[in-house]
Formats: sequence, structure tokens, C-alpha cells
Amino acid sequence: MTVNSARFLKRARLLKPAEFSRVFKQAIRSSDDQFTILASGNKLAYPRLGLAISKKNAKRAVDRNRIKRLVRESFRQHQSMLPTADFVVMAKPGTKKTSNAVLFDSLEKHWDRLCAKFLSD
Repeated sequence: MTVNSARFLKRARLLKPAEFSRVFKQAIRSSDDQFTILASGNKLAYPRLGLAISKKNAKRAVDRNRIKRLVRESFRQHQSMLPTADFVVMAKPGTKKTSNAVLFDSLEKHWDRLCAKFLSD
């Protein structure tokens, strides 16, 4: 993998409310104690990521930003193996107290699970 292929470009982000709505309506779910990830196929040649980290689950901005940084980094590292789909990651209430290593492991299991679901369809 080259250095440029692992970048998290703007085109790999869900930015518009309509993009998020489409994923919420037509979602394949993967859930555990830390995250719920919704995925919906797209017609692009690359996966995209959207984040929905609510104040309800992580009140302090510093906690929400840490979670978002971890999710982006995990997505960046795995985007070459992910199917062409839009992913929306939502954190669960206990996530802010969980260590980075546990969060990374959780995300890796989600990416593997979602890849398997897309391949089986």
C-alpha cells in the first residue's frame, strides 16, 4: 500500500444530510458494546465514512473528538479492504471511558463483519 492510498480524503466522507439519511434508511447493521455501524452500498469506487457521535453518549467535546479521531484512523487503515459502501459510525454510552486499544479492536471486528456481510450478498 502506498502512502497516498491510505489517506483520508474529503471524497471519502459523508457530508450531506441526504447521504446520512440514505444510509439510515437502507442499513446493514453491526453492533457491539462500543459502536453501532450502519452500512449501505454506494455506486462509487470507494468506501465513505460518516460519524454520528452524540452529546448524549459523550458529553465533553474532548471525548467526542477522541472517539472521532480513532474511528477515522481505523477507517483510514482499513479503507482499501472495505467494500464500496457508505458507513455511519455511532458510539454507545460507555465508549468514552474505554481504552483506545479496545476501541480499535472493536472497530476492526466491525469492518471484518461488514466486509463478510457485503460479500455474502
